[in-house]
Amino acid sequence: MCGICGIVYTDKNKKVEEKELKMMADLMRHRGPDGEGFWLGDNVGFGHRRLSIIDLSDRGRQPMSNEDGKIWLTFNGEIYNFQELKPQLEKNHQFKSNTDTEVIIHGYEEWGLDVLKKLRGMFAFGLYDSLQEKLLLAVDHTSQKPLYYFFDKGNKKFYFASEIKPILRASGAPRRINLKALHLYFVHNWRHIPHPYTIIENIFKLEPASFLVLD
Repeated sequence: MCGICGIVYTDKNKKVEEKELKMMADLMRHRGPDGEGFWLGDNVGFGHRRLSIIDLSDRGRQPMSNEDGKIWLTFNGEIYNFQELKPQLEKNHQFKSNTDTEVIIHGYEEWGLDVLKKLRGMFAFGLYDSLQEKLLLAVDHTSQKPLYYFFDKGNKKFYFASEIKPILRASGAPRRINLKALHLYFVHNWRHIPHPYTIIENIFKLEPASFLVLD
């Protein structure tokens, strides 16, 4: 289990600050006690709390990029078939680690959104393609690894994270109960709130087997 987070301004003249990402990541320290990492790209920033599972070296640190730093990824989960996909990608891409993380990066370079059809595992990730100025969020078919998001329309600022708390703290989103979500919670016998709703109004969670694109 790792903790991932990110911020994107839709106004390219605004810059994401590392201290804001660090604050979000610190709130998920319990998800990734083995280290932290940050990447800043002007109006975009990613954070990561790492639980080392595959490739325990520093080469496995995240956020991670492709060879020329045009694509960045923050990833939580495990890709079970990465050793099957890796030989297909090594023909055109240079790997710098033994992680399953790079398979997502180079898979996206090779196949675009179709990489999601090839991944087998449990995952949630945020990927930024600087060439197309596009953010991609995606989760696996059961949404075993959660991913929450919030768009602050007033400040033109998009947040995502593995948990709600970092989004609430960073964005200052109003802590209003989502009455529809509350109703659904009772409908489902007090067991869960179905996707895409959360108990907080205007904070949503990505539905299983789905992706979100912000461009």
